[in-house]
Amino acid sequence: MATITNSDISERICKIQQGDLRQLAAQKQPKLLKTPGHQDGGDDISIRQYHSDLGHVFPSSRQITFSLLLSSWESSRNPFFHAACVYLPAHEELYITSSPLTPASSSQNPVILISKVQLTRNVETGTIKSVAWQKLRPPPNMPMPAGGTRYGEDSILFCSQGSAAPGTGGLYCMPRGRRPEPVVTNFFGRDFNSVHDVVVSQDGAVWFTDPCDGFERDLRPRPQLPCHVYRYVPETGDLRVMADGLARPHAIATSRDEETVYVTDTDAVRADGEQDLIRPATIYAFDVIKRAGSPFLANKRVFAYSLAGVPRAIICGSTTDNVYAACGGGVEIWNKGGMLLGVIEVPGGVTSLSFGKAGELFLGSDQRLWCIRQPGIEESDGPGGF
Repeated sequence: MATITNSDISERICKIQQGDLRQLAAQKQPKLLKTPGHQDGGDDISIRQYHSDLGHVFPSSRQITFSLLLSSWESSRNPFFHAACVYLPAHEELYITSSPLTPASSSQNPVILISKVQLTRNVETGTIKSVAWQKLRPPPNMPMPAGGTRYGEDSILFCSQGSAAPGTGGLYCMPRGRRPEPVVTNFFGRDFNSVHDVVVSQDGAVWFTDPCDGFERDLRPRPQLPCHVYRYVPETGDLRVMADGLARPHAIATSRDEETVYVTDTDAVRADGEQDLIRPATIYAFDVIKRAGSPFLANKRVFAYSLAGVPRAIICGSTTDNVYAACGGGVEIWNKGGMLLGVIEVPGGVTSLSFGKAGELFLGSDQRLWCIRQPGIEESDGPGGF
């Protein structure tokens, strides 16, 4: 597919506004959930502060800016910027997967595309001055890619939801510029459901979620397994179920010290877009404990419930213990005690996110791709500087 270049990128000031949790709790009309593809056409990002500790993330001494990198809102309105949002710093590339796109013919199944975004920076300021956007069809052996994570310097670990054919889906390592290679594709002979999100811990173990989204969209066979959270060790082949009892385990992240695993349950918005406000839109926290030298997830507890929409993606701070959740109103920011610090309010909400260079946060918002930036943060502050 043709490459699209955007050189008309400008930074705008991101205003920080004070919020009051008491007023928030007193709202008589809750914000409705937003289904994938929803946008309201706005183009202004702001930050709503509910706790003074948000000042450690966005100090008043720094000028926070945002920029719109790409948009399909004015053209096709296709949700090209939905999931994964994987940044390869060594190559200044960002990879992000679409939501299922409607095919030209009703006899064809929906397709998911991978967007490769090449970033070009201003040498003096480090700001992104242009992007080159290329839409890629996923290789046939990796159908319906969803979430992903950086795997070394030059590879991405993608979640493949699979197709209607048996023996498809799982985790695939896609080295930059090469075909993906299977990492794990079944649970001892039984196909996964629709592998959706993945994170790699410091010991090399791969943690991933497996909801039933594909079956509910009539894209996958009837599930052969419950909706689990798994841990896989590539060096030994050890594959274990780590958590069950979740209706729709969606996003997963580990805390900075890797003593806590966060998993979202997004059952309040089903794969077909139907909404059920009494179902989970919840971030759960688990303690990582050791028994006989093996890790287990224990002490499941509600960490947070989304203010708007469902938590479609989560990442943990690299220099703080905060949790950043992509939700229907933007990015909800919680401290490790589950206290709401603030919300990065984004038109149409956020569906995926990742840290970039120090002081950067990339946000996928279905039809738009944004960048939040804090000038003045050094690389020594850690990836993203958050």
